[in-house]
Amino acid sequence: MLLRAMKMLAKWTAIIGGITLVVLVVLTCVSVIGRGASTFGHSDFLTGLAPGLAQSIVNTGVGPVTGDFELLEAGVAFAVFAFLPLCQLHSGHATVDVFTSLMPEKFNRFLIAFWEVLLAILIVVISWRLFVGMEDKMRYGETTFLLQFPIWWSYLASFLASVVAAIVAIYCAYARVMTVLTGKSYMPASEGALH
Repeated sequence: MLLRAMKMLAKWTAIIGGITLVVLVVLTCVSVIGRGASTFGHSDFLTGLAPGLAQSIVNTGVGPVTGDFELLEAGVAFAVFAFLPLCQLHSGHATVDVFTSLMPEKFNRFLIAFWEVLLAILIVVISWRLFVGMEDKMRYGETTFLLQFPIWWSYLASFLASVVAAIVAIYCAYARVMTVLTGKSYMPASEGALH
């Protein structure tokens, strides 16, 4: 029951992160195409070859999306935290097991549980610090340079995703410790990243 809830929570957070990334890719493509068209419309080559075409390109107002890098910065930060729960749940973090592959299974289960607990603590600390950072940005009213949207909005999005990551990380730490104590697995069957 609890594992199913963690799977759903991680899955939906990752889907929202994926949608965010798709929107950011489209935004970046539109911005790059707009910037290129504007540069081409203002180029000496086109104004010398076809001044009417150059002027009509410039008159469309085509150009880069204002504040594209501000949106990209905020969106990617959110997406990183949005994908973390799914990665955590399926043990998708990169590992180096040159020496541990030679160790007994019990030792490896203990080692995995130890690192899982440590990672859960780290993610909780990161969430806490994101919250503190968000409070500071709210208190001082900081905004982005071009779009002038409050910076705390991006902190809030990242904080919410990090809270989900912390919940899943705490579950994973609990599940790994229970595996050490009982020998029964409480994690999804599709564990591990392909390397």
